[in-house]
Amino acid sequence: MRFAHVFPPGRAESRLARIDGGDAVIVEDLFPGAPRYLEQLIDGGDELLARVRAADPAHAAHHPLEDVRFDSAVRTPPVILAIGLNYAAHSSELGLKTDSTPTVFVLWPNSLTAHQATTAWPRSLSESIDYEAELGVIIGRPAKDVPAGEALGHVWGYTVVNDITARDIQYSEAQWSRCKSFDGFTPTGPFVVTADEVPDPQDLHIWTVLDGHTVQDASTAQMVRPVATLIAHLSKSVTLLPGTLISTGSPGGAGYSRDPQIFLRDRSTVTVGIDGIGELTTHCRILD
Repeated sequence: MRFAHVFPPGRAESRLARIDGGDAVIVEDLFPGAPRYLEQLIDGGDELLARVRAADPAHAAHHPLEDVRFDSAVRTPPVILAIGLNYAAHSSELGLKTDSTPTVFVLWPNSLTAHQATTAWPRSLSESIDYEAELGVIIGRPAKDVPAGEALGHVWGYTVVNDITARDIQYSEAQWSRCKSFDGFTPTGPFVVTADEVPDPQDLHIWTVLDGHTVQDASTAQMVRPVATLIAHLSKSVTLLPGTLISTGSPGGAGYSRDPQIFLRDRSTVTVGIDGIGELTTHCRILD
């Protein structure tokens, strides 16, 4: 099943919606006490998800998807963990070595934004802004010391992430959180797809189109460390809490490595997508 956070027409706050065909069905209308947000749905476990799946939408508000504005697919995750250098082609093109253990950093919550949102940044801060299509993994059950063979059982669902990056800052600082955490630098969505809809997260087509040109075109099979391995590794040192978002790395094709280089420009439009999960579009503005 697919879910999204949407702003119903005339509403100032987003609400969780169940995606039924081409309509967004507002979940809180389905039955008394129904969740307003994805985080509440995850916290309710399998029983609440089953109730939301089975609920009759006859008396709930329906909105055609073309009439709604989206919010970030995840709104208040406990943490956003990002994995660097998880595709060999991307590591090579950036001139960085894939380490024996995953490169892990944290993205700041102010960076979250939505499908079809506009991300803006000052020209004085960076003119080397790059795109990165990534598979987002959302944890459903607490995971601590989880073996890789059991790790996918802790996944609630999947989404699309664009890990936008200021490359000049990335190469000038010892850590990567700031260069990837400007306001609006972590678009997610538009949809979250429940884990049962993705039988194998290592068999997904992932791609990016920038201003009408395909610039990334790969498969999640090319990950150096599969999703299950990442969850197992992370859960050795920390408990992965429900709602945690893990952005699992980007394939080759980054703009920084091209000759000539390609960066996000003023009024660029970039769409990152994963077949079976969704297409996530961001509009770009550079502020003088």
